[in-house]
Amino acid sequence: MNEVLNEIFSQLQQSSKLELAAVIFAVAYLLLAVRENILCWSAALISTSIFLFIFWQVKLYMESGLQTYYIAMAVYGWYQWNKGGPNEGTLPVSTWSPKQHFIALALIVFATLASGYILSSGTDARLPFLDSFTTWSSVITTYMVARKILENWLYWLMIDSVSIYLYLDRELYFTALLFGIYIIIIFFGWFSWLKSYRQTSIIA
Repeated sequence: MNEVLNEIFSQLQQSSKLELAAVIFAVAYLLLAVRENILCWSAALISTSIFLFIFWQVKLYMESGLQTYYIAMAVYGWYQWNKGGPNEGTLPVSTWSPKQHFIALALIVFATLASGYILSSGTDARLPFLDSFTTWSSVITTYMVARKILENWLYWLMIDSVSIYLYLDRELYFTALLFGIYIIIIFFGWFSWLKSYRQTSIIA
């Protein structure tokens, strides 16, 4: 057990300062998102730009491509939170119907199987199906965040749990630690947005 802990500590010391910077901005993003603070999208833009480079270097190609999407969504999310509400006002927290969730989950499964097969047969990608699952799930869930859909926090709980294993496998220990922190913050995000949703419903 001590040997394992010493190995992890040694790897943490050798981890890229760039990765640590990405983690710091990613934590800032989530904490700001919990508070529905629009500055979260600025932090997301910086963090994802760094992770784009990092994931490509360790052959997580789907995760690397995901960062490009995140960069675009940072801009989209900022606009939606600022102007996406009624009469171009602030966007309120809302929920999806069971049908919308079914469609979202079906898209995730189909896209995961398709891209996982392509990556496993045509590239040197590591853990192609897990990489694909976290990528396509994140595509859907990031859109949910941009639209302030309450259930996004439940989706992230599933995604982040799988991501921890993925990043430990690639020895991205700071990033794995980040997602461990994410799982804790997710619960605060759920209850904070749930409170906001209930307040909005009462007013409406």
